[in-house]
Amino acid sequence: MDVKLPNLGEGADSGTVVNLLVKAGDTVTAGQGLLELESEKAVATIPAPEAGVVSQVFIKVGDKVSVGQRLLAIGGNAGAAPAPAPAAAPVAKAPVVAQPVAVEAPVADLPPAQPGVEPTASPSIRRMARELGIDLTQVRPSERGGRIVIADVRAYIARLQSLAAAPKATPAAAAAEKPAAERVDFSKWGEISKKPMSMLRKVIARRMTENWNAIPHVTQFDEADITALLELRKKFAPAYEAKGTRLTLTSFALKAVAATLKKHPIFNSSLDEAAEEIVLKEYVHLGLAVDTDAGLIVPVIRDADKKSLLELSKDIEEFAKKARDRKVSGDELKGGTFTISNQGGIGGAHFTPIVNKPEVAILGLGKGTLKAVVREKQIVQRMMLPLAISYDHRVIDGGSAARFTVDLLAAIEGFTEKDVAL
Repeated sequence: MDVKLPNLGEGADSGTVVNLLVKAGDTVTAGQGLLELESEKAVATIPAPEAGVVSQVFIKVGDKVSVGQRLLAIGGNAGAAPAPAPAAAPVAKAPVVAQPVAVEAPVADLPPAQPGVEPTASPSIRRMARELGIDLTQVRPSERGGRIVIADVRAYIARLQSLAAAPKATPAAAAAEKPAAERVDFSKWGEISKKPMSMLRKVIARRMTENWNAIPHVTQFDEADITALLELRKKFAPAYEAKGTRLTLTSFALKAVAATLKKHPIFNSSLDEAAEEIVLKEYVHLGLAVDTDAGLIVPVIRDADKKSLLELSKDIEEFAKKARDRKVSGDELKGGTFTISNQGGIGGAHFTPIVNKPEVAILGLGKGTLKAVVREKQIVQRMMLPLAISYDHRVIDGGSAARFTVDLLAAIEGFTEKDVAL
């Protein structure tokens, strides 16, 4: 049987092969991992649907594959030798009749192509496609096993007609919306090297651009006095380590943010632009930005408002490790209501984090610094933590942001031994 790429989940129809776990001739069991596939921000293992012997592998590391594409073939005979690769058949150019459908549509609006993959269709469907000049690799199949039927071809033609009928932006408007990318030959001024953007980096670039262009950002800055908090952390850290986790500043930050969001639910909301409604969420799922070698990954810690410092500390360690190992599932990256980005372990002070749509706010933490401050008319040294809260000004006003910041500072500075003790 041919093993084809299954559905990867909502919004994902392709991925890049990052690791092959088997080769031709290997015996596999049902459910055994065959390959690892990078899709969006997660790396998923594709399992064997049944036991058998791998007779042929159709893909290699680095290939981009789409849902329904053949990955490898599994035979039932454990002693069978690997099947030889079939010779490539000559491809005849299909005649194109007098432009049955004329359309100028963005590639992103069409179903994803599967280069090098021969679609499954009956001879009559193939003949009709040749007569109409339709590339079947562009038609999204609906039948089991990736088979294309007449209804799929009709849906594809209807989609082309819909795109052709849609109003098109004038060249001037298109240029104003997004200027054409300029190619610069940097080698004219010296030696260079090039590195292709990874799938994750492309996703980050696209989403950051979308978030920045769609949301009118405002950033509120302040500093929290964490002198007493660090003393509490130092005192109780051994007890947390005895429980198998580390008590960190991020643990306190998540706890403080969760409590503050309950007081200011507008920061835990989303804007439904289509319905022109603000969606207020009763749950608190905190996204935690994790710096990895591949780029920024944001796993979501669910029900943070219901968890203790110990539970939050364990979640932080677990998700940070999974993110760095690229083992975070797609579901673990969804559903966040507010995001925290802590750069304190790296350095730096205030920065302006970009809101992670459809959330409406994000907290950025810098590195705590020892400063001279005035307390009760006396100059004393205190450890001050820089905070930066970016928010969507369509939903949140400056006064609300100031009140949220005041309450967040109070929560961070107000931890007691009772709050930390196990």
